[in-house]
Amino acid sequence: MSDHATWVPHEIFQHEVGAPPSAAGLISYLRAEPVDDLLVEKKALIFRGFGVTEETLPEVMDILLPRRLAYVHGNSPRTKVGNNIYTSTEYPPELTISMHNELSYSNQWPSRLLFFCAKAPESGGATPVVDGVRWLESLDDDVRAAFAGGITYTQNLHDGYGLGKSWQDTFETDDRAEVEAFLKGTGADFQWNANGIRVSLTRPAFTRHPVTGAEVWFNQADQWHPASLGDETAAELARLLPEDELPQSVRFANGDPIPAEYVLQVRDRGIEAAQDCDWREGDLMLIDNVLVGHGRRSFTGARRILVAMSD
Repeated sequence: MSDHATWVPHEIFQHEVGAPPSAAGLISYLRAEPVDDLLVEKKALIFRGFGVTEETLPEVMDILLPRRLAYVHGNSPRTKVGNNIYTSTEYPPELTISMHNELSYSNQWPSRLLFFCAKAPESGGATPVVDGVRWLESLDDDVRAAFAGGITYTQNLHDGYGLGKSWQDTFETDDRAEVEAFLKGTGADFQWNANGIRVSLTRPAFTRHPVTGAEVWFNQADQWHPASLGDETAAELARLLPEDELPQSVRFANGDPIPAEYVLQVRDRGIEAAQDCDWREGDLMLIDNVLVGHGRRSFTGARRILVAMSD
């Protein structure tokens, strides 16, 4: 059995490292034991028992994410709660969020993500994480071959009224010139229209880690494909809107449609191969955003997980 098949996140407990149970204790530990190399080796690090609070979280983030990034061009609903600190995706609690690498559909993505548990749910609500090499290797040969030529993502971002996110929320600005400058830098095709802006971007389906060279599954085709919504929802959406007017859609880079069974295999095998991070209040999880995909299990009760990202 390969190392990828048996991979689990690496846990660091306060009592085992002898640090005081506080944000200051964690900061002292991190300054004495930098985790950059350990993160590349272990892919995901979970810090438990350090007593970090939402108020002391920014101090810890300054160590783990020294160059926090804004969630520009992000497609999931979030609330900004601090200096480039956001709530985790605000989908209904009964839904499972499938595995993905943050902003893998963009030409630039964060290298690492930090999750913080401000309030643990009553039940469920784990953040599953999956080894990207294992995810890629789990797919059938014909599926991997079909995606080898890349994929094209298309967004229809409205001007304040419509399905999905507005372009103002997506790019965190109401300045069209700023949006255009950003998109030109990504190589995207875009066009303003009466309802907002249409954006298309062609990206590879796989990528290699800049340090290890490992090839990983690295795209969000399943999340952008209507098949992931379920048969009834997809059918209703198709009744309301043609594909070219959907808030988001995806095809192979050559323009061919992606078969529903392909994206469902991607979605299902990613979640099957994942390892759960079950949350306790004050826990943090740092992940390498290329080596590891993440998602969310359904839950009951209040749940508050904050997230930030860095280059």
